[in-house]
Amino acid sequence: MVKFLSVFSRTSNPNNQYIFSIILVVLVSLVCFAFKDIIGYKVIAFILLVTVSFVAMFYRIVPTLLAAVLSALIWNFFFIKPYYTFHIGNTEDKFMFFMYFVIALINAVLTFKIRQIERIANEKESKLQSIKLYNTLLDSLSHELKTPIAAIIGSTDALQSNAIMTENQKEKLLEEISIASLRLNNQVENLLNMSRLESGVIIAKMDWVDVNEIVYEVIRALKIKSYSQKIVVTTTENLPLFKLDYGLTEHVIYNLLNNAIIYTPEKSTITINLSYTEDTLQIIILDEGNGFPEDEIAFVFDKFYRLKNSRPGGSGLGLSIVKGFVEAQNGTVTLENRVEGGAKFVIKIKTEVSKFNPTENE
Repeated sequence: MVKFLSVFSRTSNPNNQYIFSIILVVLVSLVCFAFKDIIGYKVIAFILLVTVSFVAMFYRIVPTLLAAVLSALIWNFFFIKPYYTFHIGNTEDKFMFFMYFVIALINAVLTFKIRQIERIANEKESKLQSIKLYNTLLDSLSHELKTPIAAIIGSTDALQSNAIMTENQKEKLLEEISIASLRLNNQVENLLNMSRLESGVIIAKMDWVDVNEIVYEVIRALKIKSYSQKIVVTTTENLPLFKLDYGLTEHVIYNLLNNAIIYTPEKSTITINLSYTEDTLQIIILDEGNGFPEDEIAFVFDKFYRLKNSRPGGSGLGLSIVKGFVEAQNGTVTLENRVEGGAKFVIKIKTEVSKFNPTENE
């Protein structure tokens, strides 16, 4: 019954609430009528009151009051002697009917009011959580944005000063500006991408792409970070073309590799494995880091979520964007810890697979 009410409480047509509140009261009354000689009319009154309470939990106040009035009339007509008339034979039953009518109305109003109070309380709690989340994001972003900006300003001031510098010192300052600019750009892109995901404006532009090309393009873009890890790409022989959104897929791989570079030991190995089935592309990214706490794996793709013991900084957006971009292409992304140590991200995107192989003509 709860499922019945909850389904129809979300209907866009308010008139349906009147219809289904009447149907529910009538159905319960029919069941009670079949057993009226066993359970008695006083017990039936309680059953009908409970029914009105259920209606009040899910429907608006007017359909609830309608259910209360209807249940009182049905109880009088079918269950209080003499049957099938609104006449009530004795004073006790008259008093009981009057009390039932009053209790049914009060019950309907109070249950509806309690539901309103709970909804207001939930909205307040949701707002408080949003404010807390906003403050957390603001604190995190203040660090993530200030650090590269400070590096850019400091290096620029040094270059603009009249201090004598060697060519090596100038190159180092320019490299710091470049790295800080990329870091700043990455944070701004993450914020813009999350905004696009939440607004629902991201629509995957599917076209034939070479996944190998995307992977190596990302690796080239990451080289400016001067990482020490070794990135190994393994791929199924004669990997075909896939219908994907080039930009979204590139961003997904970039975010995962960038995270691996930041959070894994120096000179460790990061492996990217590309494979496919008849209609599914599979991208697996393995690292040799410390993995993720088992009790937090379920939350790592949530917006703004950061591991409890993670280092300062970071906006907690990278993995949530990965999830959003993969799902925008009809795919899934999962995370698990490797037995030998490290993390394993598995991306599966169901898409069209070309019979043409890009390496055949090379």
